[in-house]
Amino acid sequence: MHAPSLRTNACDHARVSEGVRIDKWLWAARFYKTRSLATDAVVGGRVHVNDARVKPAKEVKAGDVVEITVGPVRRRVHVTGVADRRGSAEVAATLYRETPESVEARERFVFERRLTRPIGADLGPRPTKLARRRLDALRRAQRRHGQPP
Repeated sequence: MHAPSLRTNACDHARVSEGVRIDKWLWAARFYKTRSLATDAVVGGRVHVNDARVKPAKEVKAGDVVEITVGPVRRRVHVTGVADRRGSAEVAATLYRETPESVEARERFVFERRLTRPIGADLGPRPTKLARRRLDALRRAQRRHGQPP
């Protein structure tokens, strides 16, 4: 039989009652891939705790409201647990609860982005080699005769 392990896992850290630094929490909750990216976001003013701009050393605890801007998407979450280590995605999902308004805004952004056409979609297919040569010949002929392209 194996002796019980003394090592704690991320699930145990989700039950920590005291606070954790906001940059560590953002990293553990998987909003950012690295702690340095989370720190840069906090320093850059893209993270607010309880509607106040904070520094990376600010401690968050259960019950706090965190507003995070990642790219064009703004998320507003309620902290339900704290962790100072990064665990699995399932554990990270238990650390916060996103507000319904935030979920709706995020889904609306994804839907609108899906509807927009990519840049250059209205130009048609890419020209073939023959078509490109004909375009170049036409442009050369227009330059020779002084007409703008």
